[in-house]
Order: sequence, then structure tokens, then C-alpha cells
Amino acid sequence: MFRSTVKVLSALLMSIVVLVLGGCSTDSSDGTGTSAAAGARTAIVADPDPRPITTDPSPTLPTTVRSFDGVDTTVTDVSRIVVADRSGTLAQTVFSLGLGDNVVGRSTAIFPAGEHLPNVTPGGHGLNTEAILALNPTVVLTDTSIGPLAVQQQLRDTGVPVVFVDPERSLDTVAAGIESVASALGVPEAGEALVQRTDEEIAAAQASVPAEHPEFTVAFLYLRGSAIKMLGGPGSGADALIEALGGRDAGTVAGLESQFMPITSEAMIASAPDTILIMTHSLESVGGPEGLAELPGVAQTPAGKSGSIVDMDDAVLLSFGPETGEVLAALVEAFYPSDAA
Repeated sequence: MFRSTVKVLSALLMSIVVLVLGGCSTDSSDGTGTSAAAGARTAIVADPDPRPITTDPSPTLPTTVRSFDGVDTTVTDVSRIVVADRSGTLAQTVFSLGLGDNVVGRSTAIFPAGEHLPNVTPGGHGLNTEAILALNPTVVLTDTSIGPLAVQQQLRDTGVPVVFVDPERSLDTVAAGIESVASALGVPEAGEALVQRTDEEIAAAQASVPAEHPEFTVAFLYLRGSAIKMLGGPGSGADALIEALGGRDAGTVAGLESQFMPITSEAMIASAPDTILIMTHSLESVGGPEGLAELPGVAQTPAGKSGSIVDMDDAVLLSFGPETGEVLAALVEAFYPSDAA
């Protein structure tokens, strides 16, 4: 078994196209003329669909790769690909490699161009063996963020090549994730080109952060109505995004030692965020900015007092795939609005 409860929660969070929250921007500058976002703002990736690095991929097959679970797996045919993970990163990667037309089934998280594909997690729950086999897959790409694992093993037992990739999603794993998928599908050259483009876009987004900006602290909150209320800490994935934006992760500043912990008044007040970063559906699940302000301790924070909130769609925020540079660029625009003066 190569997952922990914390990793599963982190992967579940990685399910991330954007609904605009009306809001205004107020200046919180330190006199430099640049400010982090204040008021409710939505970070928007203009086109959430993948951009293929090539329109004519030529897979070199057969190829044998070491699956993340340690099993050497030989792939001889990539004409019918099933992708199954919580974040949708695998689908994003396959489409970005130019093999989107070969995808015949997907899991719950998806972008508009792939919404027509059959869902192999009926009802939004676990994988279904029959649903996958009915698609006659020639290869299944998956990870441990989705299960039950018995289904992936059943597929292997029928002779279908099943390749697990690393379930960890962070800025540090973007390139390796692309390379793993490209190798499994016999298109390593396309993978190298996609990594290069993605790295360049990430670097460009980070370079667009204003050289002079106020120090600000950002709390990443994961909410699902009244059932789940979590504050992100070191290793959540959001912490890396926040740091790349020139900010400080509030959970880390508050001394959290795990990726997520339940929100308490004490934890929120200690984290003292200037801005709250949140997934769009999380914000909706608590009734928008007004409902967010009613959570324990939020109203007592600088972000709660100023109403400084940045939301981003669940399907992209923590996916850490080929669109990561676009995600960062959209967050930079939201945190440093061009109309700030």
C-alpha cells in the first residue's frame, strides 16, 4: 500500500472552469503601488482545454515501463486509453501530448473537451471494472488517488496493461508526471517538448510577480459544506503555489506540521492570513464569501476583515499538470490586479 490518509485527502483536493464571483478590489499596498488581492476575486484560466504539443504523435511501441507500484508493464497499443485519477491531471497530460483522440474513458474530473467521454466512476464514486472493460481499453493510466485498488488489479488480471503514476501533485512533480505518462504511451520526445513548454510557462508566470510587493500571508482552505473544513499547511500543494506567487503559506507560518488540519478559531487566528485562497466549489459549499466569514476565526483575521478572497476552479487549482504555468499566471493576475494603483 503506497498511500496514507493524508495523501488521499491531498489527492482528493486535486480535483480543480471558473465561475466569477462578483467583487471589488481595494488597495492593500505598502506604498510601492503594488498590492495583493483584496476583495473577492476569481483566478481564471481563459481556456481550460489542453493545448496539444503535437498534432501528429507517433508512439514507439512496444514500450516497457516501471509502474509506480513497482510492476514492470509492457504497453503494445495506445489506441484506446482510459485515464483514471481524482485530479484529472492524467487526462490533461494525455491530451497535451496529442493523444486526446485515443482516450475512450475517464474519471470524474475533466475539462470541457473531454466531458463527452464515458465516465468510469459511475455516480462520481469508485472505479467500476465492468465500465472500464466495456470500453475495450488497450492501456489504463491511473494512480492511487482513486480506487478501490482491487479494480486496477482485476483489470491487470484480464491482461489489460495498467500503469500507475506517482499520485503526488506539486510544482516539483510536474515534469516527472509528464515524462511518466509520455514514456508509458511511447511518446518520450513529445513528453520532452511538453516539459520544456510547461517549464517555460511556469518561469514566465513567476517572473510576472511584481518585483516590489507587500509581504502577505495566504491561507488555503478546503471546505465541503458543514462536513469538511480544513486549513492547508506544508505539503498541501497550495503552499508551493503561494510561495511561487511571492506570498507566505499561512498554515506553515502558524506552525502546522501536516498537509491539512481541521479549522479551529485558534488555528485561523494564529495563521493571520491577509488573503484566503479557496476552490470555487469549496466557497460555494459554504454560501460564498458571506458563509466563509462565519467559519470559526475567519472574521478575526486580516483576510476576514477586508474580505480578501481568491477562488479558482477545483479542476485546475491543484492539478499540477501541463497547464500549471497558466494556473500560476491566472493567480498572479488575481493577486496583483492590473488596476491596482
